[in-house]
Amino acid sequence: MSTNSLSRRLSDLEAARYRFGPSEAAHVLKLLSALDASRFPDPASLIRFHEALLFLRAFPHSPAVLRKTESLLNNFWKKVDALRRAGADMDAFDPIEGSGIAGTTMEDTLSFDLATWLTARLPGKVEIAWDHYDPGRELGTTGPRFMPLLEDDAYVEADTPWRRWLETAAGKKGSDPRWLAATWLVQRFANLPLAPIQKAELYESLRVPLRWDLGNSRISRTRNFLSTQTLSSRATRRERSDRGESRDLAFLGQRGVFYHEGPLISRSEVSLASEFAKRPPTLTKLSHRQGEQVIDLIREVMLVRYRELYGTTLGDPSSVVRADLGRGVSIYLWNLPPERRLPLRAYVAGLTLKNGVPINYIESIALCEWMEVGFNTFYTFRGGEAGWIYAQVLRCLCHLMGTTCISVYPYQLGHDNEEAIESGAFWFYRKLGFRPGRPDLQRLVEREEKKIAADRQPCGAGIPARPYRTPPRILKRLAAGHVFFELPGSEIGAWDKFSTRNIGLKVNRQMARNFGGDAGRMREDSKRALERILGTRSWTPLEKVAFENFALVLTEVENLRAWTKKEKKDLLEIIRAKAKPNEMLYLHLTQQHNRLREVLLRVGL
Repeated sequence: MSTNSLSRRLSDLEAARYRFGPSEAAHVLKLLSALDASRFPDPASLIRFHEALLFLRAFPHSPAVLRKTESLLNNFWKKVDALRRAGADMDAFDPIEGSGIAGTTMEDTLSFDLATWLTARLPGKVEIAWDHYDPGRELGTTGPRFMPLLEDDAYVEADTPWRRWLETAAGKKGSDPRWLAATWLVQRFANLPLAPIQKAELYESLRVPLRWDLGNSRISRTRNFLSTQTLSSRATRRERSDRGESRDLAFLGQRGVFYHEGPLISRSEVSLASEFAKRPPTLTKLSHRQGEQVIDLIREVMLVRYRELYGTTLGDPSSVVRADLGRGVSIYLWNLPPERRLPLRAYVAGLTLKNGVPINYIESIALCEWMEVGFNTFYTFRGGEAGWIYAQVLRCLCHLMGTTCISVYPYQLGHDNEEAIESGAFWFYRKLGFRPGRPDLQRLVEREEKKIAADRQPCGAGIPARPYRTPPRILKRLAAGHVFFELPGSEIGAWDKFSTRNIGLKVNRQMARNFGGDAGRMREDSKRALERILGTRSWTPLEKVAFENFALVLTEVENLRAWTKKEKKDLLEIIRAKAKPNEMLYLHLTQQHNRLREVLLRVGL
């Protein structure tokens, strides 16, 4: 097949992803077979084929299309290998948009927790990327914990052979030390008699770049879906639902596959008000074993996209819940374990599976009735019902967390995020009903909306209007502040100027002014002061940490002593709840304490 013919067929397949009807499934199958038999001359064309396959696996036209895409994806590594053997430039698979494909390698500097997980998950396939790593004083300071007599070299010599030291210490007879050093080093930190956070601090100070071979692993983005088997199907007007359950899908509670015969739901068809007016979704608690599978899955999903969030790496398997929303969509949400929680806000992370395919990740951080939401649909799936799925995510989050004020932070809108500017992310949220929290940005968006409305009018003499597009410089201005969506009953504008960063900076200014910059002395002084006010000194270790964090914020609050006995008792219950297994209890209790809410809002301005 000529290069032009291959490109035309790829374009045809990309267009066919969004066309549904009785003849479309057969057309897609014909294209898939033709492309499978083609020789791909470069990484760019192969990546295009890969992304189309993933989309079709998530939004299949029919059982036959699903089976074909699964088969092609499971064997995709062979096409990558053929390119490599042909001498293609494999660096084209390095950018985020093309990363994580089976048959390629990846390189990244990971957190300690994720590095520990990865070296255990891919034994013998992870190495230190020495060509991009030149350790110095940091390894010379830390390394003697694990490598005897290293000081005699590292402390005084200018040419310490770091790689030789590590591979010698890690090597086993008959083994390639290249693949042993990374696992050996990570394990040495894991075995230190220190708290997990301290281990992470030490390891991450080294900034060790790791490289790993994906091979045909399930960890690759290519095969990072839950396999299913079509057993039976039932047609409806717009889609079919396959009720058969394979082992993998059933294990995580998936109810089968949806086959699309009608158009996908567009963003313009989505009304957040209508979605929130529906009965709240049912949240099903998963077993601990199922929760571990979900946390493993999100680590894989993020790893192969060069992404890592606090809650996707450190999720608590015992807290995972699932909501089935229809159309093959299942949303999984979880909290952080008590020992890794944020000082004040409650944290929920999650992901969405569409027919067993991960299509986005979720982050929500909340205090009282306010939550800040991060939502990222992976590039491959951005044409696939993103607006409707986002609405379902918000329904699940608000139901789980009890929140009524939804905030989106500037990065999601395009602040220091060129990808969001290019996609016009601000308008995605605006058209769903979000409003800017800053008055100047509200005025700016209203002016932009008038320009858009004016350009929809014909130019006269039958000349069609040229659609107005907000220029990037204006989009960057609009992305400079948070946007908000309040549910009925929520106080409009109450959280517009709030930031936990403001609370933290105020505490640090107080530390510098009153304690000479000594955090330990400030913590002890604040703790004792709040204990006197609340009349208690009995804490578990995790409760003590939570109490000290609250003390930093509350001891300077005027009239705290004047709070009623019940308000003080309820405050103690909130602090103790921060250390309990389910952090949602803590969040729900903050929603019931009006006096605490008033204080937090005032201090956070």
